Amino acid sequence: MADSSATTADAALTHAHSSARGTAPLSATDFAARDDRDLAALAAQGREPAFRELLSRYERPVFSLVFRMVRDRSLAEDLAQEAFIRAFNAIGSYNPSFKFSNWILKIANNHTIDYLRKRKLDTISIHGSPHASSPEEEARTRLVIEDRDERPDAYVESRELGGEIEAAIGRLRPEYRTVILLRHVEGYSYEEIADTLELPLGTVKTYIHRARNELKDSLAHLAP
Repeated sequence: MADSSATTADAALTHAHSSARGTAPLSATDFAARDDRDLAALAAQGREPAFRELLSRYERPVFSLVFRMVRDRSLAEDLAQEAFIRAFNAIGSYNPSFKFSNWILKIANNHTIDYLRKRKLDTISIHGSPHASSPEEEARTRLVIEDRDERPDAYVESRELGGEIEAAIGRLRPEYRTVILLRHVEGYSYEEIADTLELPLGTVKTYIHRARNELKDSLAHLAP
């Protein structure tokens, strides 16, 4: 979130910093060298550099996931910021036996799904994250529908097809939408999705199977 990272950091850290009263002065610890679990423990003590390092590590993944679900940059920034505030306020409840990345993404996912249910928004993005730091990252986070060597007219057709796919994914129920995003856009394995969403592996497979069937039905009219 290049344009709003300062805002996100200030808002999230302002909430988190309120719990830092009485902590000892910070040492010259190299926070960047700490692993996530150590940083979470330090953040729970109110160490602001730990919050900032966690924010730096997970700002892009959280925003990317939220953006794909709502397809609105401003809204995604707001929801991602709120997710970080929730996570930082609850940092003391983080269980280090689980990956921090799964914990923060689950909070962001649940917060976004709650919003979508309340507003009944049916949006999704097939494009790479607008804040990708390199062409390679943008390509990795894109739902690819075009061929590099295709003709211009074929490219236009594929972009139109992309709109159809985008709309079809947007009509999926939020739970199905999330697993499709994590599986086919973020490249998560079934096991990683299950860990992130804290769902049984069988449930994840069922969600993906049902989502694919719904997408197949929705896009049946495009079949040659």
